[in-house]
Amino acid sequence: MKVGLFSLGIGTSVYPEIIQAAAANAERVGFATLWVGEHVVLFDRQNSKYPYSAEGTFPLPGSADWLDPFLTLTCAAAATKSIRLATGICLVPEHNPVVLAKTAATLDRLSGGRFVLGVGIGWSAEEFAALGIPFERRAQRTREYIDAMRALWGDGAATFHGEFVNFEAAHSFPKPARGAKLPVMFGGESTPALRRVADYGDGWFGFNCDPADAKERITRLQSLMREHGRDPQSVEYIVSPYIKKISGDDMKRYRDAGVQEVVILSNPPTDIAGIPQWADRLARDWVDPARAAG
Repeated sequence: MKVGLFSLGIGTSVYPEIIQAAAANAERVGFATLWVGEHVVLFDRQNSKYPYSAEGTFPLPGSADWLDPFLTLTCAAAATKSIRLATGICLVPEHNPVVLAKTAATLDRLSGGRFVLGVGIGWSAEEFAALGIPFERRAQRTREYIDAMRALWGDGAATFHGEFVNFEAAHSFPKPARGAKLPVMFGGESTPALRRVADYGDGWFGFNCDPADAKERITRLQSLMREHGRDPQSVEYIVSPYIKKISGDDMKRYRDAGVQEVVILSNPPTDIAGIPQWADRLARDWVDPARAAG
């Protein structure tokens, strides 16, 4: 079983030297994937409910630094050679899909084919309003955007005509290393989110999931996969405990639940000299138990 790391672009890791040192050391100690989240704007107060806190409040103030995930991952790519790079998650309906297809393909090219597009439909109506994008029907918009991007990532010129996206014989180069098969991982724990994975995703990224949560949702997702005529083993199962309390011993329970990667959240120290020790400690706490779990 693999372990991913969510540590870049927020908090202490918003400076290039910290990003690159953290990325290089994460690769050195055996982390499988670097995950970077996305919010374009934050608010001190909002009516939208954050789905991962009991009170529905977002844990960061509006003034918190939050870097663009694609630029952050590009910075990390320059300091690494093999670790996978992923958005966790990209708010797809907040983007122009033609531009996003180019951005994703560019990052994939610059990283040597290491990029994974982790996506979600978003939860903050205020953020959508600030961007001038309708909050309603964002799930339908996401589906069409992914279809349009896969068309652009495929061979040659692409034509697409939908409700939200239209282009004729458009050339978008470079292509991702895997072309239209660049992996798309869906975040979300609700039944509609799991249905998106079963319908057209390459993987699932569950947040705030302990082993019991993971088992319940993977069982449900695998049932939905079969309903859609898809092999449940054809997608990747990834979870993060986020604020759930776990230990290294839980890696075996995650494995037994069907999880293939557990994503740990940890901010690197502001002192760059302390980053190797930080990475070594994380490896002892999480990477080594995951390897032992098999």
